Amino acid sequence: MPMSSSRSLSLAAALLLAGGAAAGAQGTGHFTLTSPDIRPGATLALKNVANVMGCPGQNVSPALQWSGAPAGTKSFVVTTYDPDAPTGSGFWHWVVYNIPANTTSLPAGAGDPKGHALPAGATQGNTDLAQPGYLGPCPPQGDKPHRYIFTVYALKVPKLELPANATAAYVGFNVHANQLAKATLTGKWGR
Repeated sequence: MPMSSSRSLSLAAALLLAGGAAAGAQGTGHFTLTSPDIRPGATLALKNVANVMGCPGQNVSPALQWSGAPAGTKSFVVTTYDPDAPTGSGFWHWVVYNIPANTTSLPAGAGDPKGHALPAGATQGNTDLAQPGYLGPCPPQGDKPHRYIFTVYALKVPKLELPANATAAYVGFNVHANQLAKATLTGKWGR
């Protein structure tokens, strides 16, 4: 049965509005994440690789810079995630929350366990090794290169009310409830 032209126009308008709202919520506009240390899709530098479990890196978190956060941004969260880890659920390498809204970058090394180079008020959650700070890539020997997804989230709240050393899952639950936009940058590393 054919729809009336006014009903199909209403349906088309609703679909366009829903699509536009979804695009804005996903941060597909001009919110971007870059790094002088990471070329998109390229191999990460040895300085950013872990120095545990036989990996030969220096475990220095890369410098990150973001721009174009949406209006209404009141704080940021930065994460690093390996979806290729052989765990069944990936592996969280870095979680930083409560980054003030006037922050647009983190310097190289900001992910040291004590967080000395983080902006005032920022807190590091636990990696999947159950400790705070940046943990560089260290995939199993012989695996294909893993992807390391660095993400910055713009949030509509000034602070996530979480305990220190919160897990990535707990932070993620709160991020997704308060997210305005996100931007990602992916590097790779294997051995």
